[in-house]
Amino acid sequence: MKKSSFAALVLGTISGMLFALGMCMALLPEWNAFTQGIIFGSLGIVLGIVTLLVWRKMEKKAPIKVSGKGVLGIAVGIAGALLLGVGMCFCMVWDKMVVGIIVGIAGIAALLSLIPIINGFKD
Repeated sequence: MKKSSFAALVLGTISGMLFALGMCMALLPEWNAFTQGIIFGSLGIVLGIVTLLVWRKMEKKAPIKVSGKGVLGIAVGIAGALLLGVGMCFCMVWDKMVVGIIVGIAGIAALLSLIPIINGFKD
């Protein structure tokens, strides 16, 4: 295993655990730790970004270029994941099965549209 991969593995695991713990602290009222959860979750996100930057530096890769296609892909991915999650909430939490299925299918369609958005069409 390369050093860069090991560093990314360790830092990514720590950032993921911080983020997950922070979300649990913030979203479980029984824990009564909303503010601390937001702090832990934010630290997890920041450490995740630092992990990406450290890994790219160790691999001697060029900095990430921001393009319209990349921004569109990220926006569609976020929207699709949120739609899928809201559809599941409609089904499981709010007992609105038909609406939940329709919203969930819209989320799945948005996520499937990422393939042509990112890769494009080839002959």
